[in-house]
Amino acid sequence: MVQCNPPDLDRIFGALTDPTRRALLARLAEHDSLSIGDLARPLPMSLPAVIKHLDVLEGAGLIARHKTGRTVACRLVAAPMEDAMGWLRRYTRFWEESLDRLAAVVERAP
Repeated sequence: MVQCNPPDLDRIFGALTDPTRRALLARLAEHDSLSIGDLARPLPMSLPAVIKHLDVLEGAGLIARHKTGRTVACRLVAAPMEDAMGWLRRYTRFWEESLDRLAAVVERAP
């Protein structure tokens, strides 16, 4: 796994904070590629607003855009999310130990 430097993680997590951007990523995860128009169609906002969200996602490395003729399409780039997951996995041990302690307390309860 490639390790991200802190500014990259900041951009990734920052991009993921917005529900619209998460919705765009979810749609892209279901398709190989979607045009910007297809991505924007179900959203209750203007095309320029959607493009601004796509700019943030592209800046975080989470999507790539490609142009075919007059159509600009986007595709998901999952590698940065894997880097973020790697960072989060470092805390798995903490949560597992905390849950084990909680389970032990519950088991001792009358």
